Amino acid sequence: MNRAAVTSLVVFVLLVAVGWYLTNLQSSQENPPTTPVPVPTGSADLAALKIAPEGKMAGYSRDRFPHWASQGNSCDTREIVLQRQGTDVKADKDCKATSGAWNSVYDGVVVKEAGEVDIDHTVPLAEAWRSGADKWTDDERKAFANDLGGIQLIAVTAKSNRSKGDQDPAKWKPPVAAYGCTYARHWISVKVSYKLTVDQPEYDALAALLQTC
Repeated sequence: MNRAAVTSLVVFVLLVAVGWYLTNLQSSQENPPTTPVPVPTGSADLAALKIAPEGKMAGYSRDRFPHWASQGNSCDTREIVLQRQGTDVKADKDCKATSGAWNSVYDGVVVKEAGEVDIDHTVPLAEAWRSGADKWTDDERKAFANDLGGIQLIAVTAKSNRSKGDQDPAKWKPPVAAYGCTYARHWISVKVSYKLTVDQPEYDALAALLQTC
């Protein structure tokens, strides 16, 4: 092949390469890569929950969820939670808290009298009953009511606990908005662990709280 032919071939290859580059450049500008929207933490677990209409209260009684159960050494579930979640907690020979401080994450209040602290069930007993616990045995309900795993029982002010009552997140949310994400994740985790259902408004409220994470 003579020099002129080689030169022509090189020029042709260069023109093809430049054309390919410009075509792909234009395409990338017209169709820029999309950035995935972050998925809120807990969304996968929320999606795993079964959505079902809320059950009835027929047959419900707090006595069907025996609490607070003995945990040995004169301590019951309430006293264990107070000791674990308080600061500088001191107890008497009967395991009763005599002093300490408890930060109520629902309303941001620090309580220094154990008698003014309630132990809240993240998923209330009545809510659990309406979500499937009505079909459990009393022993299973006892285990639920005394779950010391770390997220089902929480020391809070009596005022915030009684304001919440047995309401789900569609009807009640922690007054401290910044705690909403954690509250939703804990609620979802408990319901997933115990295979409890959620109704549609509850599901939607949880999804909204996860968006604050």
